[in-house]
Amino acid sequence: MVKYASNAMLACKISFINEIANLCERYGADINNVREGMCADRRIGNQFLYPGLGYGGSCFPKDTLAVVGMGKEVGFDCKLNASVHEVNQDQRGHFWQKIEKEFVGGLSGKKLAFWGVAFKPRTDDIRQAPSIALMERAIKAGARVRAFDPVALEHLSREMTSVEIATDMYQCLEGADALVVCTEWSDFRSPDWDRVKDLLSAPLIFDGRNLYRAHSMQEHGFDYVSIGRATVRGAAKSRS
Repeated sequence: MVKYASNAMLACKISFINEIANLCERYGADINNVREGMCADRRIGNQFLYPGLGYGGSCFPKDTLAVVGMGKEVGFDCKLNASVHEVNQDQRGHFWQKIEKEFVGGLSGKKLAFWGVAFKPRTDDIRQAPSIALMERAIKAGARVRAFDPVALEHLSREMTSVEIATDMYQCLEGADALVVCTEWSDFRSPDWDRVKDLLSAPLIFDGRNLYRAHSMQEHGFDYVSIGRATVRGAAKSRS
C-alpha cells in the first residue's frame, strides 16, 4: 500500500502541473512563472512539478491504476487516481493536436524528427513512453518518422520497425519538417542551433519537455511550440 500510495502521489503531481499548464495556455499565462510561484511555497516543494508529456514507464501507470483497481474490489471509487491517469493519457493527445495545428495541409508525406524515446532520461525503458504514442499517431497520419535516443534505440527498433533509426541527434534532423522533443536528455539541452536550423527543412520545433527558453528560440529564428506557454514565431513562414 505504501508503494502504491507514494507512486500515485507523484503521478498526481505530474498530472496536476500538466492540467495547470493547459489552463495557462488558454489564459495566456506562462506555466514557468506559475510553477516558480508554487514552488516557492515550502509546503508544495518543487519535485515532480515539471510540465511535459506526462509520465510513462512501468511504475506510475501501473501503480496508479492498481489503486483504482483496489478501490473497485471493495466497492470504493478512487476518483482522484482515475482522473490522474486520464489526464496523463490525454496529455499526449493535447500535444498531438499542437502538431496537427501547425500542418494545416495534413502530415501525409511530412518528415518528423524525434529527439528522445525513453520515457525519462538515464534509462532505456520505453514502456508507455509518450514518444511512442506520438510516433504512432504521426505514422498513422502518413508522416515519416526518424528518431534518436542516447540509449533506447535498440528497444525502439524492435517495438516500431517503421521508424527510421538515426545515428546521432543531428543526423536525425536531416530534411525533417519539424523536430519533436520528447525526453529531456542532457544531450539535447544545448544544441548547435545554427546546425539544427540548417539541417531542418523548416525551422519548427515542438518541445514536449519545455527544455528551451521561448524568447531565445524566437531569436534563433524558430517557430517554437511548447507546453503551458504561448507559441512564439521566429520563422514567419506558413506550412501547407
